[in-house]
Amino acid sequence: MKFVEEIVVEEFLPTYRSLLAAELREQGLTQSEVADLLGISQSAVSKYATGAVAVNDRVAEDERVRDLVDRVGAGLASGELSPAGALAEAEVLVRRLEQGDLLARLHEEAFPPLADYEGDFDVHDPESGLRASERVLSSVRGGLRTLEESPAFAALVPAVGSNLVEVLPEATRVEDVAAVPGRILDVKGRATVPAEPEFGVSVYVASVLLAARRAGHGARAACNVHYTPAVVDALADLGYDAVEFDAVGEAARTGADEAADGGDLDAAVAEALADRPDADALYQTGGFGVEPIVYVLGPDAATVAERVRELAETVR
Repeated sequence: MKFVEEIVVEEFLPTYRSLLAAELREQGLTQSEVADLLGISQSAVSKYATGAVAVNDRVAEDERVRDLVDRVGAGLASGELSPAGALAEAEVLVRRLEQGDLLARLHEEAFPPLADYEGDFDVHDPESGLRASERVLSSVRGGLRTLEESPAFAALVPAVGSNLVEVLPEATRVEDVAAVPGRILDVKGRATVPAEPEFGVSVYVASVLLAARRAGHGARAACNVHYTPAVVDALADLGYDAVEFDAVGEAARTGADEAADGGDLDAAVAEALADRPDADALYQTGGFGVEPIVYVLGPDAATVAERVRELAETVR
């Protein structure tokens, strides 16, 4: 694990100080004066001046860094800029370069796991895409542990398998939904999770959840289990409201993670939720080539998993 602050200290700071020290010396300041302005020792200034400190060429050649060095150097040399003001100017650029820019790229190269996240992100932003993705994945992992540890859950896994999914806050497509690759299967009476959750690996279960959200439902997570009248009755006994929607032809085939006709599915789910927009579960009773399935909904994967565990123990 490598923090972006380490990149600042190891790559940006030595380069910036080296360039700034050289600029101040060119402005006619002595090593002692440069040391006082930069808050470092004279020996450090000497090392910067003689090239004894390694610099990062990409930082040194960045036009914004060069511009900052020129402005700060001129300001410090003339007295128009205080050391505190110079620090503030540098901090502004550092934060900018950390946000999907030069320092973010250097950080990604130094810590390759960051490359798994598409697009630009700011590691200091509490609402960044990186943190949002990790929170969703963590929630799904926690929910999966609950399901794996439930002795009764395996009996609710449909023939095509279950999946536990959760969406990012502003999700609009299946790529914004975290789920289990390959689905959860009943292996000799035990629920088996084949791999760590990822984004974009569930199609149909994710599509049902997204359809519910487009219809105005606030759920961010769902899990599919097999349907029987007893399962719907158990949901009612537990105080959960389940509503039926029409199976959507081949697209709804057994609730599997197969391609779905988004328009037909949206219409079916929206119609089902029209009178009960806050339902806790959706279900379809199947048809030709369509396995009946129940979709338990909830605010997050951990809550949905707990509801499914409770359901499984009630049905057993």
